[in-house]
Amino acid sequence: MENIKAVIEALILASDAPLGLEKICAVIPEVEKEQVRAALDDLMAEHDRRAGGICLQEVAGGFQFRTRPELGHWVKKLKGTKPAAMSASVMETLAIVAYRQPIVKSEIESIRGVDAGHALKVLLEKKLLRILGRKDVPGKPIIYGTTKKFLEVFNLKDLSELPTLRELKELNEPEGNLVPVEPDDAEEAQESAGQSAGESAENPEVKSTEDSSEKPPEENSSS
Repeated sequence: MENIKAVIEALILASDAPLGLEKICAVIPEVEKEQVRAALDDLMAEHDRRAGGICLQEVAGGFQFRTRPELGHWVKKLKGTKPAAMSASVMETLAIVAYRQPIVKSEIESIRGVDAGHALKVLLEKKLLRILGRKDVPGKPIIYGTTKKFLEVFNLKDLSELPTLRELKELNEPEGNLVPVEPDDAEEAQESAGQSAGESAENPEVKSTEDSSEKPPEENSSS
């Protein structure tokens, strides 16, 4: 067939979101999966050696062309606007969900000590969080988890790449990084961070919902 790397490169470029290995293989079934993976590795290495304005990265369960981080200020000048910043309360809520998912609203509020309704609404609207289902306990509270967009925004392959407690301390809270408000619980929470949203939905205590991007309906006070 045609140059495999060229085909893969075109597919990734045409995709609106990170393109997964399985999806690429489905488009070009005549090429073995191992060959596709090898071609992807070659493409990433080639772009790294070239050191141009873009690079190929494995992120959010797929592959995506991205501008190099060190050139970000030039891109911001082109766009002419700054990305909307999230408040500290919203970032704290996102961090708690990222490390403790699957998690319900009452558990988030017990950690933060304040109502989490507004922060959850904002994060759902930004599609950084999604509804996994409802916990099979009195009140049927909604269960929250992160999305693929969350991984994409924070440049993570999967949840196992979330920084550990030690790494978080070394980061010294630079802009854009997750900073849990309960760092003493971070190592314990890290054990569950590798669970995917799909694994969470299989939890026998969870009743899944079809539309994970919907706004949270009214919750019983027991949640």
